Amino acid sequence: MKCRFCGYLDSKVIDSRPTDEGLSIRRRRECIRCGKRFTTYEKIETLPVMVVKKDQRREAFNAEKIKAGLIHACQKRPVSMDQIDAIVENVEKAVYASGESEYPTRLIGELVMAELKKLDDVAYVRFASVYRQFTDVGNFVEELNKMMRENKKS
Repeated sequence: MKCRFCGYLDSKVIDSRPTDEGLSIRRRRECIRCGKRFTTYEKIETLPVMVVKKDQRREAFNAEKIKAGLIHACQKRPVSMDQIDAIVENVEKAVYASGESEYPTRLIGELVMAELKKLDDVAYVRFASVYRQFTDVGNFVEELNKMMRENKKS
């Protein structure tokens, strides 16, 4: 690692610690030539995952879009930001763990709804209504009946 003070290309690692819940490593280094210390961060490089929209357009995966949708669906519900962040993290992990370079929005929506269903029925129906583009009250009733049947089974 190049020293930021003298430009020498060799340094030694003095200390290493995981950061960001183990997603990166912080390293304290010391330059072999000048002896000055500096910090570097090492993070796994991920290739961007492209999201395939319903109309076949593609755009880079953006976890913030999921978070915004969840915040909207969970408005005035007993769902904390920590719970929302956990859903976003779980969905993001699933998308990257798939190893696919392209991932359909349909599957992302299903992942989000599965997580929300475990957390809050009302937030789930709100999210589903936008995601599945409910066009009338009948769609709502159908989804609620489906939920009630599933809740009776468990």
